Amino acid sequence: MFDAGLGSASDAGVVDALVDFARSEAQDAARRVAAIGELVARRCADNEHAHWACDEWDAAVAEVSAALHITSGRASSEMLMAMSLRHRLPRVAELFAAGVLSYRVCEAITDRTYLIQDRATWALVDKAIAEDAVAWGALSALKLQRAIDYWVDRYDPGAVRRVRSRARDRDVVVDMQNARDGVVEIRGAVTVVDGAVVQRRLTQIAYSVCEDDPRTIAQRRSDAMGAMAAGADRLACLCGNPECPAASDDGRAASVVVHVVAEAEALQEQADRVSHGEQPDTSSEAANRRAPIGVMTGHRGTVPTPLLAQLINSGAKVRYVRRPKNEPEPQYRPSTALDEFVRMRDMTCRFPNCDVPAEFCDVDHTIAWPFGPTHPSNLACVCRKHHLLKTFYAGWSDRQHPDGTITWTSPTGRTYITRPGSHLFLPTWNTTTAALPPPQGEPPPTIGIMMPTRRKTRAAQRAHRITAERKLNDARVAERTRPPPF
Repeated sequence: MFDAGLGSASDAGVVDALVDFARSEAQDAARRVAAIGELVARRCADNEHAHWACDEWDAAVAEVSAALHITSGRASSEMLMAMSLRHRLPRVAELFAAGVLSYRVCEAITDRTYLIQDRATWALVDKAIAEDAVAWGALSALKLQRAIDYWVDRYDPGAVRRVRSRARDRDVVVDMQNARDGVVEIRGAVTVVDGAVVQRRLTQIAYSVCEDDPRTIAQRRSDAMGAMAAGADRLACLCGNPECPAASDDGRAASVVVHVVAEAEALQEQADRVSHGEQPDTSSEAANRRAPIGVMTGHRGTVPTPLLAQLINSGAKVRYVRRPKNEPEPQYRPSTALDEFVRMRDMTCRFPNCDVPAEFCDVDHTIAWPFGPTHPSNLACVCRKHHLLKTFYAGWSDRQHPDGTITWTSPTGRTYITRPGSHLFLPTWNTTTAALPPPQGEPPPTIGIMMPTRRKTRAAQRAHRITAERKLNDARVAERTRPPPF
């Protein structure tokens, strides 16, 4: 039973256990972050490869990401936090290790003190925050930010991480990571002039259909966003009347290539008119029938087959993924059919916890060509960063199985298993191809291949970002320190 053995404890005993568990959780988190810091200190101790496109930091990120089952971005953030606690905030780190401060609080402290550059200032801020944080108690995110900023502002006003102006902070986000039921959320901020233009254009496109179109005005505005992005100035009407003057193609289905993998039976589905208008489909047949799905390669969202049928009716092209031959191809670069099969099978980069879409990945020979054949059982999608990691950093290796499963081995000897995206989303698709004979001996070393280089080192880029953000505060600091008028 999931009760932590507290079924017979009093309410006060349960709360006491909560506090003890929270302290233990913080201590465990501190040990984990400290271990990350130790790994970074060992792996990123010198700048020998600082100009490499895939540098020592990237190599350490890959190790942390694989070990903790987190994304590369999250791993990099934890590494930055670990180094701040290790080298700049030792007193805060001590409270973290003792379980006095939680992971959330320490993460906020390292983020809000990121712009401090002077060692003496670091020491003052570390001492002040460590003494003050013990008495903070439970703080909301906003109050926690203000409590940290108080001490940063006192010792280094130019290092306060201020909220950027609304105009400078504008952005539009298409939240593909949280897409569901064929719908994705778009949110963002634009200038007021652009907002007026977008509003007017969406309204114009939404009213370009005839009165018999089954969609509500809200649904038409939503569809107008896709039509506008496709360069169209009107919507294709869904009234079903072939004589309707607004029944023309609105370009959404063919303007940009987006790969959707679906079962063959999905092509038999009909467009769902009930998804338009205001009345939901409450029939028992709709509730009980298992409809096949389509999956957008590189994204977590699925495409309901009624929507897929609507796209096909609007002009989307249908291509059947051809099963590759059992014999290896004679050349290094895979044929179009083989390339397509591997990308559709894998859907994303095959390195642990990497979600780079397959269309932006290299099709890599697991066993280097020509020692390893150009064959689906020896090909996998790997993003450029992890391809470079595997090629230039000793210790990372991969072994591929006929069903597309890959076993990765890290420099520390730990193994991680990744399976093709199609295995998760389309389990009925048999992607197993011919087994290859084991290679004889070791592949020859790659000679003449050079690591691409970056224009600025990671440290230089980080220093540039800190300097640029501090400059934004210069005017505010100058205004505060200006002497009063006589």
